[in-house]
Amino acid sequence: MRPEDRTDNRRSSGPLIPQRTLLHGGTSPVRDHAPANQAAANVAREQLNNIYGGHTSTPTPQTTPVATPNVEATEPQPTPSVHAANPYERTHSSVLEAQADQWKKYHSAWQDYYQQYYERYYMGQVYQAKQVLEQKATTQQPATTPQDTTKESTAPPSADEVFSRDEALYDLRGKLLGKLQTSAKKARKSRHFVPITAAICVMLVFLFLQYNRVLFSNVQAYISPGNIDPANIIVNPNTDVAVSPDPKLIIPKINVDVPVDYNTTPDYDAQMKAMENGVAWFGIPGADSKPGQVGNTVLSGHSSNDIIDKGDYKFIFARLDQLASGDTIYVNYQGKRYSYTVTKKEVVKPTDVQKLVYKTDKPILTLITCTPLGTSTNRLLVTAEQVSPDPKTAQAAPSDSNGSSSNVSIPGNSPTFVERLFGN
Repeated sequence: MRPEDRTDNRRSSGPLIPQRTLLHGGTSPVRDHAPANQAAANVAREQLNNIYGGHTSTPTPQTTPVATPNVEATEPQPTPSVHAANPYERTHSSVLEAQADQWKKYHSAWQDYYQQYYERYYMGQVYQAKQVLEQKATTQQPATTPQDTTKESTAPPSADEVFSRDEALYDLRGKLLGKLQTSAKKARKSRHFVPITAAICVMLVFLFLQYNRVLFSNVQAYISPGNIDPANIIVNPNTDVAVSPDPKLIIPKINVDVPVDYNTTPDYDAQMKAMENGVAWFGIPGADSKPGQVGNTVLSGHSSNDIIDKGDYKFIFARLDQLASGDTIYVNYQGKRYSYTVTKKEVVKPTDVQKLVYKTDKPILTLITCTPLGTSTNRLLVTAEQVSPDPKTAQAAPSDSNGSSSNVSIPGNSPTFVERLFGN
């Protein structure tokens, strides 16, 4: 086939020019699009005003008929529907408001985040401080063997590792000790530290010197009696037996076994000197009998005394107030044992000497000491009557028993530290 035939066939197969153009004489129609564009712009403008201006009503867009010359019928323009859904419509009332439980979840999530963050941070700091301390300890210790090195070498844990409670307490304890040491150093460097410390030390020494007898007397009263001498356990107090010629006072209940000095006078200095070696005979006119004689035999002893005072019997009567009626007291005198039974106890003033002087037809024993413990405020009198040997066989009272005792006071403890400084 020739090309010319193909061209003719192609041209004959179908018209390339619209039929409407052929009908109007072969001239193409020209449309004016300006009114349509203006209508579309008006629609868009109204939509934007509805979106941002808050208007809900959609105005009807104005349309302008399009003139089409040489066209028998004009194509109608589409009118937008007033009720069409607007995807760009936004109003303030459509915003979703968060509920209370959602806010709680929100804050809880942030709190958990910050808690985990700071836990990891501080644990990391604790671990770094621990590593520094271990490095210092390693440098100060002697070189270890290869086996020890292999045992101690461990991979450092990551920052996310959770440390034990003991490690956290150890770190906190170290910080507190550091602060205390720093405060102590500042206090020691202070110009007030030395005077205050010196004043406190002087006060403590003063209190000890003044009240040491109170402390030691109560201790002695607590620990006594100790190991009781079996020789002082007497089965029958009424048995008349021969004893050592050394004069003694024996009280099994309070573990007293002490020498007695009968060669003394009732003045204060002589009594203090005699009580350094035991108990002293306090023979005053009207109460100067001795064991085995009718009348009152008076023996005095210390319940407490200063630690700086001489003698081994400063607390021999520390538990004398624990004696009760019916308790037994033994006195060895001139190779003979005399047994007495407690009848009464009485607390008097140091000047009440007349409490010791009274008429009696029996051999009486009276023990004297200071009370309360550690002081010389009052005097404790423990009175006992002789039961063995038979009191009816007792000798007569001394002939000078009718003398005066008004210028004598009952002996007591030595002066205290303050009394020695400023006088009694």
